[in-house]
Amino acid sequence: MLSFLSAGIVLGLSAGFSPGPLLALVISQTLQHGIKEGVKVAVAPLLTDFPIMVVSLLVLTRLANFRTVLGGISLVGGMFVLKLAYESIRTKKLAIALQKTEPQSLSKGAIVNALNPNPYVFWLTVGAPTIVKGWASGPVTAVMFVAGFLGCLVGAKVSVAMLASRSSHLLSDRTYRYLMQVLGVFLLYFGFVLFRDGVNLIGGL
Repeated sequence: MLSFLSAGIVLGLSAGFSPGPLLALVISQTLQHGIKEGVKVAVAPLLTDFPIMVVSLLVLTRLANFRTVLGGISLVGGMFVLKLAYESIRTKKLAIALQKTEPQSLSKGAIVNALNPNPYVFWLTVGAPTIVKGWASGPVTAVMFVAGFLGCLVGAKVSVAMLASRSSHLLSDRTYRYLMQVLGVFLLYFGFVLFRDGVNLIGGL
């Protein structure tokens, strides 16, 4: 159970702190309109990720008896997580381009996240398979993974909004680089776990 919660926490923190359009919007809305608007952007994944997660689970349940397909999905998920690990470890600075925006932060955040391919890839290849695997041990285990992931995903972006609103120097490149490198090491571990599961499914072990 704790391993699933740990996986959710690490993956959520990595996704939450990774540079991207949603993080850029969190920072720009905070700097231009205050922390309230930044937090609205930060919670947008709670609106967009649930539908993606449900659809991904429905797809996987129809493939429940196809071990080779599930194994292939797990291998793709492993490659996706290893790609995230590589990008995290190689992070050098927080390169976020700020643009003039108007309020309506929640709707803008939801649109940005819905148009980003990463949530779809994550839930289909990593998130949903992990939920299915956790459910086999009990519903609580699966729920802990989802709660850990979404809680840390949103929490990471909210913390960035708080730092941006209080003092820009707290978002130093060095601190950000070290944080992403530590997360990258953990992501390497979970990526190899997914590879192992994929090989076991395909090999029928």
